[in-house]
Amino acid sequence: MNNNKAAISLATGLEDPERVTVAFLMALGAAESGRPTMMFLAKEAVRLAVPGVGVGTSCDGCPPLAELIDRYHSAGGHYLVCSLCVRAKNLDAANFIAGAEAGGTVQLWEWIGEGATTFSY
Repeated sequence: MNNNKAAISLATGLEDPERVTVAFLMALGAAESGRPTMMFLAKEAVRLAVPGVGVGTSCDGCPPLAELIDRYHSAGGHYLVCSLCVRAKNLDAANFIAGAEAGGTVQLWEWIGEGATTFSY
C-alpha cells in the first residue's frame, strides 16, 4: 500500500460539472492506487455530500458522476465537508453520503499530518 496521502480540494459544484468530474477522477486515481485520499468540499461542492445530488454526466464520453462517487467510496476515499459552508447552506451533515463528515481546515491539516500531495479545483 502506498502511504503518500492525497488531498483534493473542490470548491465547485454542479454549476461546473467538468471541473467536478476532473476532481473526482484525480481523487479516484489516488484512492484506487492505494493512497489515503481526502476530498475537502467547500462552497457549492458541499452539496455533493448530500445523497442524490452527485448525478449526471459532464460530457460525451465522461463517466457518470454517481459511478465516480461509488468507486471513490469503494476505494476507501473520504470527504471532509466544510462545516461553515454546511451551516451557510442549511445542510444536514447527519445525512451525508458514506465517507463524508463535516469539518474544517483544522481537521484537514490534522489529517494531512506530515504531508500530502494536493490538488485544488
